[in-house]
Amino acid sequence: MLALFVVGLITSGLAGAAAYFLPVVVAAYAQTGQPRASTPAPEHASPGAPPAPAGGSAFTVLLMGSDDDTKFAQGVYLTQSMILIRINPATRHVTMLSIPRDLYVPWSTGGHGKIDEVHQYGDAASVATVERNFNIHVDEWAWVGLKGLVKLIDLMGGVDLTTGNPVLDDFYPADLESTNPYSYKRVAVLPGPQHLDGIHALEYVRSRHGDIQEDFGRSQRQQQVLLALRTKAKNVNAADLPGIVASFHDEFKTSFNLSDFGRLRSLISLASQISDPSQIEQIVLVPPYTGSDVINGADVVTPNWSLIRPLIQQKFT
Repeated sequence: MLALFVVGLITSGLAGAAAYFLPVVVAAYAQTGQPRASTPAPEHASPGAPPAPAGGSAFTVLLMGSDDDTKFAQGVYLTQSMILIRINPATRHVTMLSIPRDLYVPWSTGGHGKIDEVHQYGDAASVATVERNFNIHVDEWAWVGLKGLVKLIDLMGGVDLTTGNPVLDDFYPADLESTNPYSYKRVAVLPGPQHLDGIHALEYVRSRHGDIQEDFGRSQRQQQVLLALRTKAKNVNAADLPGIVASFHDEFKTSFNLSDFGRLRSLISLASQISDPSQIEQIVLVPPYTGSDVINGADVVTPNWSLIRPLIQQKFT
């Protein structure tokens, strides 16, 4: 997720937190008086990107989730999950589009590489890279870390969902429970109705091995957990907010103006009005929107912009 992904998110490092849970989290942070996390204006934003929408009109949020364990320097993380969300208050329609982490693109900072790697230069670099390549304006962004997602889901009492393809991964990172950040363990999520706590939900959305749909399957799992967490967030009230705030610490950042209480209240109200599954459209960039290649010895996902950009134009503008 708005959507927390927070957030949605989240990610795989996560996956996320929930397409409409963000308003709840943002409201909680607003009550603490936390200052807004500023986002510098992108230097390389696409000249064709539409202007930011006026209040009350449709807007786009970029949700980012990262592995942020000890394998990484503090603050220098990859975006294991990126989900673009378009929210139209007038029609109460939401579009969720997962961006493959291995998508090979020009970076806003110069050069080319996988889109997840540009986040090592900061949140603004990721936002600008998405804007430049997808020819879209990102109005707000939110980022969540591994432990933040686990704590959030546990606070919500876990998530309930029905899994399709089973997840069996013999090389799942055991970085949250081991002193060795490079150790592995076996994880398994069987098909059928499931109740998952934070750790097991993270395993479900983070696993990269054993899914016949490969990383596209993981993108679908991430969106599924977002929506499941959103359902749980409907039961959150003002009395729950202090606990939610305390659970994140430095595991959550956002560009939302946390002092705009009027907008926050309207977002929370909007979230409660989006209950029909037909109001939420989910998109994963499977072939023919993407292909595969090996560049500089690394497996990458290649974009078919002749198909992706018309799709973005149709769904996000």
